[in-house]
Amino acid sequence: MLIGAHVSAAGGANKAIARAEEIGAECFQIFASSPRMWSSNPIEDTVADKYAAEIKRAGMGPTVLHGKYLVALGSDDTQLLIKSQNALQADIAAANKLGALGVIFHPASHRGQGFTAIVDRFSESVCKILANEPGDSLLMLETSAGSGDHIGSKFEELGILIRAIGHDRVAVCLDTQHVWAAGYDIASLDGLNATMEEFDREIGLSLLKSVHANDSMRERGSSVDRHENIGDGLIGMEGFETLMAHEVFQDVPFYLEVPGTGKSGPDKPNVDRLKSIRTKVAARR
Repeated sequence: MLIGAHVSAAGGANKAIARAEEIGAECFQIFASSPRMWSSNPIEDTVADKYAAEIKRAGMGPTVLHGKYLVALGSDDTQLLIKSQNALQADIAAANKLGALGVIFHPASHRGQGFTAIVDRFSESVCKILANEPGDSLLMLETSAGSGDHIGSKFEELGILIRAIGHDRVAVCLDTQHVWAAGYDIASLDGLNATMEEFDREIGLSLLKSVHANDSMRERGSSVDRHENIGDGLIGMEGFETLMAHEVFQDVPFYLEVPGTGKSGPDKPNVDRLKSIRTKVAARR
């Protein structure tokens, strides 16, 4: 597995490569544009060419983009739905241009409609986006913590959405803090085995394409989305050791989204903690 992190793309995507190198990341995640604004700027050919050359020089693993927090593909508000479709389409276009593995996005909330009410609207939106932006980059649904009306905290829900979409460019990003908050035990071997058996049954292990590696400030089953630095939370170093030793994660890239030791985002100490765990579990094989 490769160990990476979310890094800033301020000043352009090319700047993110140097920032990832500084913290020892082997792969990285960026925002293509501000996650809290609808506007997006297309990636120019010259930028994409320079980016490709820099990625090759750095020997970086797969880049992923994170979608805007505003996106709500299940919304019954027509204007919000159109804005959401356009925003995610712009992100997948950027991912294709940069040769990224894909775009990770939050399934968001059903806004009181109930999960079943949004399935058709959500799946039709994703199909439309992928039809408008052909290419190799994936759309990856991120597991959610389950607060309020947010969907995707149950593997069953993600599986239903993926089958309704029926497209081979749709996959899943498993966020360790979110699944913990949703009630899944990923810190003990028995719990992790049961969790991944359910994932395989409802979604399929072949669709696990990325991991957001985050410890948790809050207890399991809290439904609260609160990330913590690796080893400082309730999943703990032993929990991540169990997770990273499991066979299903061996070829999946990990991307940190932790607060950082200096509260400025993923940093070298957190990257090094995951690398040390990786070394430890590899020595046992």
